[in-house]
Amino acid sequence: MNKLCIFGGTTVFGYAGWFVGELLGFDFFGCFLLSGLGSILGVWLGWKLAQKLAE
Repeated sequence: MNKLCIFGGTTVFGYAGWFVGELLGFDFFGCFLLSGLGSILGVWLGWKLAQKLAE
């Protein structure tokens, strides 16, 4: 369950970071950086969700 939540969080928040970068008019590198930050946030949130579900 832990890996599934982390994978889902990384996918959703990584895409969301890229989408926000596109909305703000960033070039490829800016979107790539925002996607990376979103993925890191997704890992942390997915891990927290998996901990809550395991309780």
